[in-house]
Amino acid sequence: MNTTSPDRPNPLLRAKDLAGTGKALRRTGWTAALCLALGLVACDNQKVARLEEGVATEMDVMREFGVPLEIHREADGSRTFEYTRQPAGTANYYITLGTDGKMSALRQVLSQPYLAKVQPGMDQASVRRLLGQPGKKTPYALKREEVWDWRWQDGPTPRIFSVTFDEAGRVVSSGSVEDDEATRTR
Repeated sequence: MNTTSPDRPNPLLRAKDLAGTGKALRRTGWTAALCLALGLVACDNQKVARLEEGVATEMDVMREFGVPLEIHREADGSRTFEYTRQPAGTANYYITLGTDGKMSALRQVLSQPYLAKVQPGMDQASVRRLLGQPGKKTPYALKREEVWDWRWQDGPTPRIFSVTFDEAGRVVSSGSVEDDEATRTR
């Protein structure tokens, strides 16, 4: 029985027509992701420029960046809003609002000074709080480890920072490599 019609093409013929386009589609997908990431960086730079420390309010921050992924309450009563650009982007922003309701700090935490603070023995919660939400988490059941990855930008070089945790959720190792996927689409 033939169930195809002009309105409903034969799926086998369609699959045959698409054979070999997977590589092109993947390349197009990564190119689109890179363009999106670059667009987010450009937009973020404009948003950051419009926020002035000691002047910008919570409403100003939310108008520019939207609803935060997390709000961290600090010991001094201030609040830190977390904004992630993972997994496609290369930034995680922490914007701190003082007890007076004014922005007191805006930090992009996926940068060398923050990455260098990740040390063996740290727990997952401490790493998560330091760097923000990772772009990817990969469990390795046989090794009893989990690896968290963040995309970040080291000058003009796109990189991936990885942290390996043991089964107790403690840092075993960390390091950075060039982001081959982003580099190939340049």
